[in-house]
Amino acid sequence: MKHAVLICAGLLCALPAAAATSRETYPQRPVRMIIPSGAGGITDIIGRSIAPRLTEALGQQVVIDNRPGASGVLGSAIVAKSAADGHTLLMVFPSHPVNPALFADMPFDTATAFAPITLVSAVSPVLIVASHSPAKTAQDLINLARAKPGALNHGSVGAGSMGSLGAELLRSMAGIQFTQVAYKGAPQALTALISGEIDFYLIGSAGTVVPQVKAGRIRALGVGARSRIPALPDVPSISETVPGYEARGWNGILAPAGTPKAVIDRLNRDIVAIVRAPEFAQVLAAEGATAVGNTPAEFDTIIRTDLKKWAKIIKDNRIKQ
Repeated sequence: MKHAVLICAGLLCALPAAAATSRETYPQRPVRMIIPSGAGGITDIIGRSIAPRLTEALGQQVVIDNRPGASGVLGSAIVAKSAADGHTLLMVFPSHPVNPALFADMPFDTATAFAPITLVSAVSPVLIVASHSPAKTAQDLINLARAKPGALNHGSVGAGSMGSLGAELLRSMAGIQFTQVAYKGAPQALTALISGEIDFYLIGSAGTVVPQVKAGRIRALGVGARSRIPALPDVPSISETVPGYEARGWNGILAPAGTPKAVIDRLNRDIVAIVRAPEFAQVLAAEGATAVGNTPAEFDTIIRTDLKKWAKIIKDNRIKQ
């Protein structure tokens, strides 16, 4: 019995020591941050802004590795299958909680394959019309859509894009009907809006439209975030017209599931400090994004909430990739 007690006591003493060793020895080599999209987009810009700052904090090089394809699934799969030691990280974007409902054969379980570290930024879609549109407010647009069910055209850059899904959410919550018109990308949809080819467009990021709004080419009627955003402080939230409405994209950082808590805590502490620094907020503001920085548990709640939310919208509207 005495022998067993001594063994247990030794194990208990070893636990704090193991945790301390994990903190002291991480990272042991360069850290790879996979960005599952191409170079130049907002996710890439944010990742490359974090990398040198995190390199300084960790004392090891943080290397960006762009792995685009399948709306982020290809790059995410690499991280899901990587060693759970904190040396491979994933910077995700809005399609992360959307993909499971769009793709029949996902190579991983989005809800369980990753360990959340922190939400880095929030990006709000913006509801816009051309300057010549009769709609001056979100309520005006809703009234027009109700008066002519299905007659208004909305620009879409992909069935699973945040703008398209946010428009479908508006359709459901406001009780309106319209037609989605597909375009190759946001520039083409904006051109179509200004020319009158489409009637409105819920564009995925404020950063793209602020110059156009200031130039008077387009009119911003509302933002998808629950509250007003710094990039467009005078534009109301759509939720002020449609209570409970919220459509926002986000960027966050994940590690493979099973990564030691001590490593997750270290990464969370360092990345949150980077994200909340004034100079980093300026980087995000230029892209129409807002800095967040929260706990792993809070980020996990956001992921799980969005998984359910967008799965319902996709199912109810029979959206397919």
